[in-house]
Amino acid sequence: MKRNDLFGYLLGLAVFVVVIPLIMWRVAGKPTPGLTGLICLVVFAVVGIGLSIWSIVYMRIVGKGNPMDAFNHEIAPRTSVLMTEGPYRLCRNPMLLGVFLYYIGLLICLRSWKAVVVFAVYVVIMMIQVNSEEKRLERDFGEEYLAYKARTGKIIPFLR
Repeated sequence: MKRNDLFGYLLGLAVFVVVIPLIMWRVAGKPTPGLTGLICLVVFAVVGIGLSIWSIVYMRIVGKGNPMDAFNHEIAPRTSVLMTEGPYRLCRNPMLLGVFLYYIGLLICLRSWKAVVVFAVYVVIMMIQVNSEEKRLERDFGEEYLAYKARTGKIIPFLR
């Protein structure tokens, strides 16, 4: 693994698993969650982060690339193979679905409308990114991507 790849993975871990959740917690007023909230957080975090890791590993092995493509700027080598199996048979953006699940668990734990606002802003930004990325995938993979797009939900499995 190249040093740039490792940096990208560590940056993603820091931003999506640590920094954004800390912002949500701080905006929520630094609440102390109850046991039920913590259990929800752990369950959603394990499922969500697990799905994201599976997606990253699958992307690296099968797609021969990295998830570091931000707003149509290649930060690390892009995938050279269209991925439609593994976690990508669930939806077109399983990595993002995993992060969303983690954050939903955090929102349940925090019980704060202010944290929901942070999440909503994050969702809007990520949807802009996803839409930009989909245009690139259409250019790169053409009809193959359009067929995949027609049969697979963008974020939520089975919702087209």
